[in-house]
Amino acid sequence: MGATKTASAAAGRDEALVVFRGESCSGPRSWGNGAGDSYGRHSHGYHKVLFCLAGAITFHLPDGDVELVPGDRLDIEPDTEHSATVGPQGVECVEASR
Repeated sequence: MGATKTASAAAGRDEALVVFRGESCSGPRSWGNGAGDSYGRHSHGYHKVLFCLAGAITFHLPDGDVELVPGDRLDIEPDTEHSATVGPQGVECVEASR
């Protein structure tokens, strides 16, 4: 279990979609939230691949906090507990599973 951040992994939505296809991920899902929104601690039974497209979000993981800004990628291994807090400008992301 765990998570890995890759800084500057995609220069926008189109590059993220190419990555998803190349890694045989599920169909992507786009989402966004307003400043200060948060997600409570939870986990997934699949590997999540997420790209931050705009704004910022901080994921709270067992090994510490990870902030994502536009272009950053976060891979969250199955069953890794995490929560998240949206930055002051809100956030837009796209994610898929594999």
